[in-house]
Amino acid sequence: MAPQTTASCTGSTLLQPISEIINLPLDQVNFVASQLFALLMAVWFRLYLHPSKTSPFIRHVVATLLGFYLALFCFGWYSLHFLVQSGLSYSVMVFAGLEHMHKYCFIVTLGYLILCQITRVYVFDYGMYSADFTGPMMVITQKITSLAFEIHDGPTCSYNDYMAFIEGTGYQPRHQENANGKENGKYKQSEPSSKNDVISKLCTCAISLAIYLSLCKLLPVEHSIDDDFVNSTPFLHQVIYLYLAMLALRPKYYFVWTLADAINNAAGFGFNGYNIDGSPRWDLISNLRILDIEFATSFKMFLDNWNIQTALWLKRVCYERCAINPTAATFLLSAMWHGVYPGYFLTFLTGIAMTMAARAIRHNIRPYFLVSDSYKCIYDVITWAWTQVAISYTVVPFVLLAVGPSLKFYRYLIKMCVNINPGPK
Repeated sequence: MAPQTTASCTGSTLLQPISEIINLPLDQVNFVASQLFALLMAVWFRLYLHPSKTSPFIRHVVATLLGFYLALFCFGWYSLHFLVQSGLSYSVMVFAGLEHMHKYCFIVTLGYLILCQITRVYVFDYGMYSADFTGPMMVITQKITSLAFEIHDGPTCSYNDYMAFIEGTGYQPRHQENANGKENGKYKQSEPSSKNDVISKLCTCAISLAIYLSLCKLLPVEHSIDDDFVNSTPFLHQVIYLYLAMLALRPKYYFVWTLADAINNAAGFGFNGYNIDGSPRWDLISNLRILDIEFATSFKMFLDNWNIQTALWLKRVCYERCAINPTAATFLLSAMWHGVYPGYFLTFLTGIAMTMAARAIRHNIRPYFLVSDSYKCIYDVITWAWTQVAISYTVVPFVLLAVGPSLKFYRYLIKMCVNINPGPK
């Protein structure tokens, strides 16, 4: 694929020569460069703007300015949408009454996000991911609405975590808790280091990026709806190909989310207590567990370990509060939050059916396999294979985006299933 022209990237054009040399779109080059710069700044932030050396106000200001500079570098004037969305939401929280503030804030914040997604998709660049400024807005939507709901409910959990990081108090409660209340417990001796976790996550990023760049063009998902491929390939081989294509696609997300986690850890944010062996845990804001995803034996287990922070947000603001069919409502909200491509809605509507089917199978069939370890092992292998296939078929429209290719994929799937089980003649 040829690199983008500078006109199609609203951010900085400083790295355009590099984009042309390595044959990658400029917006992707800008994103990776900004993340690497953020990693260096995170180390500097922890060393030279440590809470023991400077005030929370300075840490707030520096973090805000760095964040907005990187937003301008990647998205140009589109970054103003971040300020508008935050400003509107803050005004709602200030002027609306506590009783309904969280609902109004949710409607305004999500509504502005959807408005921006509609204009980006249907007015400017349908099907293109260049300079997708709505990506950061999705995260802002989570943070703002979470804060509004937490203020309404009483406990401000996620906000307290951030303030503890800024003020340098994030380690104290966990130190004491894990040191059995001893004032001189060994965990109070020094601030825990995130070095090992950062290095480990950066290695994961490197491996994920290498796998993605090596396989993404060899195993395109679009090939699964190619007429020649479908007509000439046995159904089982099509299933295996689709699984491998999705397996090759996931490392892109592993790279992005793990790198973001490493950057936060390098700055000192993300400490989550200690393991049994006394080693520090830095997974407070981690967004995925790769091994639990790849070896998931249920649809729920896969979703619980994929995009973890989004799953927690959906649970807090929707699933736990919806009186009527919370599962369907949560999937629908997830589709709306992701964007306005039809493929997103097809994926999450399919996800509702898959979730219901998985629950029924687990409730009615699983007990028969718990009679012995060998039966349980067989059940785990079967459900692992089913989960991977189910996830692959569910996510295809999410990747294809448009209605036509997505429906074409499902037509081929139905045709194949009918041919395999023709029924009585």
